[in-house]
Amino acid sequence: MSTNIEGLINRVYREYLEPNDDVQSFTYLTTAIDNTATSIVYNNTVITSEEEDAMSAGNFIEINRELMLITAIDTASTTLTVMRGARGTDKDSHGINTLIKINPPFPRKNVFDAVADQITNLYPTLYAVETVETTSGTGYTLLGTYDSPGTNNYLVTPIKAISQYTDWSAGSDQTGLTFKGVAVEMIDLPNPFTYTDSTSTERTITYTTGPDVVHALQFSGIASGHTCYVTFKKKFVQPTAETDTLATIGLEDEYEPIIMAGVAAHMLSGRDIPAATTEFITDQLGTANFPVGAASNIRNGLLSYQATLLEQAKKDLKARYPEPVALNQITYPS
Repeated sequence: MSTNIEGLINRVYREYLEPNDDVQSFTYLTTAIDNTATSIVYNNTVITSEEEDAMSAGNFIEINRELMLITAIDTASTTLTVMRGARGTDKDSHGINTLIKINPPFPRKNVFDAVADQITNLYPTLYAVETVETTSGTGYTLLGTYDSPGTNNYLVTPIKAISQYTDWSAGSDQTGLTFKGVAVEMIDLPNPFTYTDSTSTERTITYTTGPDVVHALQFSGIASGHTCYVTFKKKFVQPTAETDTLATIGLEDEYEPIIMAGVAAHMLSGRDIPAATTEFITDQLGTANFPVGAASNIRNGLLSYQATLLEQAKKDLKARYPEPVALNQITYPS
């Protein structure tokens, strides 16, 4: 399983978009470049003369997630002159021996964006779960602080809350207080939200990405000053970089195939799919008991496969986190 977005994107290429017998034309950088360089020196020993011809002016190369438009080629010095940051991609620095894809049919930036969209669109069918440690108060308890807002704006609703936890090794409650459930309500506040802290200093908490809301909690049936552990439903955090970990985003291992099938369906939509890729994906779906029958049905097969995986994950999530019911100010699983 993947640990970050980079690994998930690589799985999409490996398992759907670029099977081993249909690898796209590529070469390597022989010298590192910064984000301003317009001369690209490539390795010509790993490409054919036809592939080198494909790097003529007007074609594209891709290094990491940056697309570059070729304006000239000097085959004698194996040097390309390029226009950086083509088609809205970001200019970046790239190290020696970094892969250069020639006229990639599935640009990595497109795959990254498709992965981000698929993750965002999982909610509300699926959701992440996060437990937050906080302290009960007599009024509102703000989630996050002005200097460390975190991703509390992605929280949706409390699932359950307890007043403290048990020290299992000692067989007793760690805080010396009665172990019990807590009734809690989440309050939506405007973003940005200005408040006065315990030192009478005016502070403002602001979220610049994600849901446009600040959250606070209101406790019932518990005295002020107690440590509480509140478990929330949470929207998946939209990735902004390939280094973002799946744990930070809220993705569990079983959600990876869901994302991958959706991304593949999106990327293959309306395209002429190479024969090797068609055969590879057809075999993949057949192994998962989703026979395609014809190349034109690959996208529908992928979407059907994704829908089945979604339904299975939804049932599993509901079994682990039943919808709560309230009785005497205590929230219980239904």
